[in-house]
Amino acid sequence: MEYYLWIKAFHIMSIISWMAMLFYLPRLFVYHAEHRDNKGFVEVVKIQERKLYYFIGVPAFWASVLSGGAMIALNPAMFQSGLWLHIKLTAALLLIIYHFSLRHFLIKFKEDRCQRNGKFFRVYNEVPTILMIIIVIMAVVKPV
Repeated sequence: MEYYLWIKAFHIMSIISWMAMLFYLPRLFVYHAEHRDNKGFVEVVKIQERKLYYFIGVPAFWASVLSGGAMIALNPAMFQSGLWLHIKLTAALLLIIYHFSLRHFLIKFKEDRCQRNGKFFRVYNEVPTILMIIIVIMAVVKPV
């Protein structure tokens, strides 16, 4: 337990980095979808999308998952502290699924096969916000 707080601090920093990608990549998808006809713009956005996902998102994802797993391994008694952890982990699992759905859209955009419009990605961009609210409330307030 002597390293627990250091791991927790690393976990919070990792989550912040991961969430930055989860919030911004769908916004790039909005621009990409709305400017398909502008080939020069699309090529620049494709580079930004790829770099954001693979150079920021993927490392931050793994750092978040591994540090979160380490915290649970160091303190498994958290599972007896109430339903809050189960709700938080369920929301985190949904965030992981969302992460991989972004990869799916990234590949489709890369291959110029994504037919979704900007409005879809504007709405889709709200998913990580809702899950983040649930996760933070569960982690901080622990209401149940």
